[in-house]
Amino acid sequence: MSEEPSVEGKYQALRRGLRSRRRDDPALDLFRRIETSLSDIGFVDRMLLELSRCYNPLTNGPIVDLATRRGIVESLRAGRSDDARRLLDECLARYAPPAEAPRASPPPDPGELPLPGHSGEASRPPPTR
Repeated sequence: MSEEPSVEGKYQALRRGLRSRRRDDPALDLFRRIETSLSDIGFVDRMLLELSRCYNPLTNGPIVDLATRRGIVESLRAGRSDDARRLLDECLARYAPPAEAPRASPPPDPGELPLPGHSGEASRPPPTR
């Protein structure tokens, strides 16, 4: 049960990213339900089937393709839940890529930087008396 807050936090962050792209997120609910129910293989298989019917505009294909669905289900049947979780996370990353850290703007051209100890007024000619 200690895993629940981290799973919820993960999907809350992904929802914020999707909202910025103005895209619905019912697939995120399916991913979350799958991730919290990996012990129920039949349920996971049905939810993966639903995700395979949904379109991912970032990859121009289904959110979960048939080969990945089979890989996840076979991994779960073989008791390799870590492999199944990794495949599921890869699908999720293709559907809702993690938000990038804000990029720092490149520094201005060195010719635009003021000289140390001088303000921008140094470039004006001194006033004449």
